Amino acid sequence: MGERSVRFSPNGGAHYVDVCPLCQETAVENGWIKEGSPTTPTMPAERRRARFSLAALLGIPKSGAEERAAAQPILRRLSESELASVEAADLFNASQYRRTVGGIAKSLGAPRVSIVPLSGVNPDVVVTVAWEISWYQYRVTPESAQPVRLAERGHDLSELEGSFSEWNAHMEDDGHVVPDIARV
Repeated sequence: MGERSVRFSPNGGAHYVDVCPLCQETAVENGWIKEGSPTTPTMPAERRRARFSLAALLGIPKSGAEERAAAQPILRRLSESELASVEAADLFNASQYRRTVGGIAKSLGAPRVSIVPLSGVNPDVVVTVAWEISWYQYRVTPESAQPVRLAERGHDLSELEGSFSEWNAHMEDDGHVVPDIARV
């Protein structure tokens, strides 16, 4: 009671289980997948078996299963910067600040959002949420006891450093911050 649990999928499917902070390491060791984590792409068995078929050579249309397999997006491995952005967004979305900026967005409209990993020894990431009349910056430190904290806020967008105003994410209607990562 009162702990911040994280949702994990024991079998990689759509079923999730809440895991307390003390048991999260055990869940990862057992191969459970954290909600929102990128997963390794798998190739459907139908597609893996045969690339060329007599039907394809004769121009006969593909079956429904083959068409669905061909429509699957091809995933790629994320860079260190992209992984840091995804993890920071996940931690931000699990914090109370998601509800705060989500509430402000209901009044002021959709904000501009940037997620910037900082260089240096610490793996800190800065999440900036900005509207025309105000902005908020949150410092995300994954290994900290308080992983998300309000770092700065202001009223004029010109107060922001240029690196923090490269809008590389967006906010969904429910206040969740989502990095804009190109898919292959």
